[in-house]
Amino acid sequence: VYGQKMLQLYRLQNNFINNFTHELKTPVTSLKLFLQTFSKHELARTDQLKYIQFMLSDVNRLTENINRILNLAKIESKSYANEFVDTDLIRAIDLFLTNHQHLFHNGTIRIIPPEGKLPTFRVNLPLFDMLLMNLVTNAVKYNDAPKPTVDIGFEIRPRHLIIRFVDNGIGIDKKELRKIFRKFYQIGRSENMSAKGSGLGLYLVQNIARIHKWKVAAHSQGIGKGSVFAISLPI
Repeated sequence: VYGQKMLQLYRLQNNFINNFTHELKTPVTSLKLFLQTFSKHELARTDQLKYIQFMLSDVNRLTENINRILNLAKIESKSYANEFVDTDLIRAIDLFLTNHQHLFHNGTIRIIPPEGKLPTFRVNLPLFDMLLMNLVTNAVKYNDAPKPTVDIGFEIRPRHLIIRFVDNGIGIDKKELRKIFRKFYQIGRSENMSAKGSGLGLYLVQNIARIHKWKVAAHSQGIGKGSVFAISLPI
């Protein structure tokens, strides 16, 4: 059994390295092509602006992947800033969405306030932003709907607050639900999932939740039926 687990981990790591190498090489190759075009041709201003937008997209893609590795290293080495502050979660989420609206401009993200006033929670804000970035980015990226939507709702229970991220994305096969928080794990074999994912995003989400003594779970009715990610915070 131990040998099988080690072999599985090796395969996951190998897949991650191959996919991550692809994720780094693709935008670099694209940037090189655009820069060569700029150096060899006199381009109209409209064409320049078009290519610049493509290049900025490639730079953002590179930055996103590099940040995943840096964030993973910080969390696993426990070198994150150990500062937890009393936080209004709705205000923190709203501020996050405002600061990063350029990343989600093709989707609709709504905060649905709870019935009743929320207490404040002790939160490490940089880690919480990282958690939000992974959940919201996944919900918008892995989405074939004409208009991706994410509803962020709150349910107050006697001993817990539940925050739900409900999307209209491509969904998750029920057989995958228990595996998706594993390090390097990538859902399914479809091009939409494996080519763009690193297998680290949800692993980071789970570890950030654990650092806060929260719990995170995923739910889906299956492929094509959207997903729900629920975070449980003790009150």
